[in-house]
Amino acid sequence: MIIKEQLQQMTIREIFSKYPFVLNYFENNKLSVAGHDDKTIQGYKEQFEEHELEEWAIDISKLEEELVEYINQMLSFLGEEQEQSVSTLTILPGKDKHGNPETFQDFVIHKSDIIAIVGPTGSGKSRLLADIEWTAKGDTPTGRSILINGQEADNKWRFSGSNKLVAQLSQNMNFVIDLTVGEFIELHAKSRMVEEHEHVVKRIVEAANYLAGEKFDYDTPVTSLSGGQSRALMIADTAILSTSPIVLIDEIENAGIDRKKALKLLVGEEKIVLMATHDPTLALMAKKRIVIKNGGIAKIIDTSSEEKKILIKLEEMDEKIQSLRADLRAGETVKGEF
Repeated sequence: MIIKEQLQQMTIREIFSKYPFVLNYFENNKLSVAGHDDKTIQGYKEQFEEHELEEWAIDISKLEEELVEYINQMLSFLGEEQEQSVSTLTILPGKDKHGNPETFQDFVIHKSDIIAIVGPTGSGKSRLLADIEWTAKGDTPTGRSILINGQEADNKWRFSGSNKLVAQLSQNMNFVIDLTVGEFIELHAKSRMVEEHEHVVKRIVEAANYLAGEKFDYDTPVTSLSGGQSRALMIADTAILSTSPIVLIDEIENAGIDRKKALKLLVGEEKIVLMATHDPTLALMAKKRIVIKNGGIAKIIDTSSEEKKILIKLEEMDEKIQSLRADLRAGETVKGEF
């Protein structure tokens, strides 16, 4: 929530930028801010003459109090009461499926970190993702606990439908809604009361096409998007429009998109990214990787300088494969040495 002291330190321009819906408050009260957006609320109040206040029946002395109340009511309605951003996610150890305790120390993940989760199929990677999404408090089969900013997570992260801590991108993503791409993103933007939503829609579609192997436009029905296009659209939407600070990705290598670009887009928007993967390139792109065995976290490995050198070679190979794939899709014949 916002308090009066915070509001007093902000210019009107800063208030509109952080809380776009405040513009409605001024318009509904017939208060023009034209030429005054570089002022604080106190500076704005000082412009009014006594006869104006009497004519408009404005109690300007209560403007700040009413504005604070309005902002907090809107934040509550939008499910964004807690203004504190998520800077760290901490995983506290639990146990594997045989009841053996996990031996790692508290594992702290910071904003813009990419963490890979690796292990055989069925080892428990998805269970770890579920613990994070549920903000476990020792009450899941693993017995793990999840802290947000070093503290036990508020129950609102679990039970609020509008206040999502985690955005999860699954392997299969299909649309059933009868809208175009532009209409779908616009609907999401308007539901979050985003001002200048046309700019946001354009940015998201451009970002999605940057990730996707095959381009699409605003008028493309979402139901006609391929699996890769759908995944690209949702990753772009999650990075740019979603307020969820943590993104969980399950096997992005199967998405049919440019994986490296997708990760850069997400961390560029200051998300915490955790991805379950079997892809060595993605695993080595991560700052650290969590190794899962028998349902438990067996170890946590820092990506070494030697592994970063191997990553460079893997990326070179990946570029060649992507080029070959593009040629084959375009109906070209493969020529030359590989």
